Amino acid sequence: MTERAGACTEDAFLGGQLRLRQLKSGHRAGHDAMLLAAATPARSGDRVVDFGAGVGAAGLAAARRVAGIDLVLVEIDAALAELARGNAAANGIAANVIVLDVESPAEAYAAAGLAPDSVDAVLMNPPFNDPARHRISPDKARGLAHVATSDTLQNWVHAARRILKSSGTLTLIWRADGIGDVLAALDRGFGSLAILPVHGDVRTPAIRVLVRATKGSRAPTQIHPALMLNDESGVPNKEVQEVLAGQRVLPLATL
Repeated sequence: MTERAGACTEDAFLGGQLRLRQLKSGHRAGHDAMLLAAATPARSGDRVVDFGAGVGAAGLAAARRVAGIDLVLVEIDAALAELARGNAAANGIAANVIVLDVESPAEAYAAAGLAPDSVDAVLMNPPFNDPARHRISPDKARGLAHVATSDTLQNWVHAARRILKSSGTLTLIWRADGIGDVLAALDRGFGSLAILPVHGDVRTPAIRVLVRATKGSRAPTQIHPALMLNDESGVPNKEVQEVLAGQRVLPLATL
């Protein structure tokens, strides 16, 4: 194991059903990854690809919920990919971990075993902080994980569209104030959008948006009732706690 990959903590997710080693510094998996996994529709036998998988949090959480998926974790950082392999093995989850830039051309994907029209579901938590509005971390890995370029979302959605089968689903989490960018990126080739705003509490604007889209569908967009992380008094929402404990899924996971 590399020196960098050795500077880790081991953390429990899904109420202890999933244990992940992750770096002490840099990007660390948290609520976003677990919400994304709980919003991803999948059935046993589906080929499911997690873009920008990091240490595997979202993809492995989805695999813990749905046994028998053919899971592929795509990660640009070799050290994080190494951790993802170890996490999959330690949790008894079969996963193919590929070191690949999500924005690579189709030929690179095909060489890695991800041919066009071959995947049932893609989930992704792309870098989404605007560099014009957020200070970029001096930690290179943390910067890669958090800060988007103007083309990041479009390029990641394009890559998902390319490998998804017709009627395959893309599920993503993004900044709520960037919903316009999400809708623009999904305008070509996707339909049947299901949108779930995520708020810190009932008094504040949404901070995240979860979106599920279907390749080739022309069905109309649906906006689901907002998910509140905390109630009026600041107490964690019971539904959210059950999702984070792996006891229930979000509405987007049901097609």
